[in-house]
Amino acid sequence: MAVKGKFRRAGDENAPILATVPAPVTPIDRIVIDIRKFIAGAIFFNTKAAEKIGMSLTDMQMIHILQLYGPATPGRLGSWSGLSSGGVTVALDRLQKAGYIRREPNPADRRSLIVTLAPVRMRKVAGMYEEVERETRRLLATLSAGDLEAVIRFFETLRSAGTDGNT
Repeated sequence: MAVKGKFRRAGDENAPILATVPAPVTPIDRIVIDIRKFIAGAIFFNTKAAEKIGMSLTDMQMIHILQLYGPATPGRLGSWSGLSSGGVTVALDRLQKAGYIRREPNPADRRSLIVTLAPVRMRKVAGMYEEVERETRRLLATLSAGDLEAVIRFFETLRSAGTDGNT
């Protein structure tokens, strides 16, 4: 049973911290709840996918970052992921040992490295996401062009606020 009450807003230290989230009152409340549900589901999906190929969730997320943003320095990966430099190094060591990444000299700075994905190993990862991506594309194709533009603006707004960790 959900506790009735208001959401605790930023800066409202006097509001009670609720053990469960109350039913949404405003459209913004509903969006915040739906984002949380989506993130929770995505984390569990990614955890299962990672376990299926014998890697940690952190390693799988590092692969996703490299797929989405391209080759990067370990420092940039740390900034995008929020991991410490030591945490990035440990994750990259595991990924390199498993054959998912390569560390190459950075042509722009001889003191650093560029991390790239190993395409052959990525086939195994890609196969686990093909069905969910196909279904997502099918569902998005049912939306109007205006709705799709609203979704794009929504994600751009969240990214501009730095909520994805990759700004």
